[in-house]
Amino acid sequence: MNQSSEELQAAVKAALSKNAQDLLVLDIKDISSFADSFIIATGTSNRHIKTLVESIEEALKAMSVTPLSIEGLTEAKWVLMDYGNLIVHIFDEESRSFYDLPKLWSDASEIQVELSTK
Repeated sequence: MNQSSEELQAAVKAALSKNAQDLLVLDIKDISSFADSFIIATGTSNRHIKTLVESIEEALKAMSVTPLSIEGLTEAKWVLMDYGNLIVHIFDEESRSFYDLPKLWSDASEIQVELSTK
């Protein structure tokens, strides 16, 4: 497993550990010049979204991976966490429905992430 897939797996595991809703991972490397993967998840409230962000940030920091930027945390309706090749989008339900990233990125393939038991 390469570093990118380990980071992807850690971020997914962290989000799911905090009950992220409707988690989706898209492979965009063949259709994008700026990233390899998107993680898209939904939080049930502003507090839940912030908890998801903190959980992902802590998991990746433990791997010595820090975000290039985190945007949208103040309102916590759509938080974008930019880790270079990995972009994490955490939405509230209304924003996720409105922006509909899976439709916008319909040429991307879905990645099935198998979580290790480490």
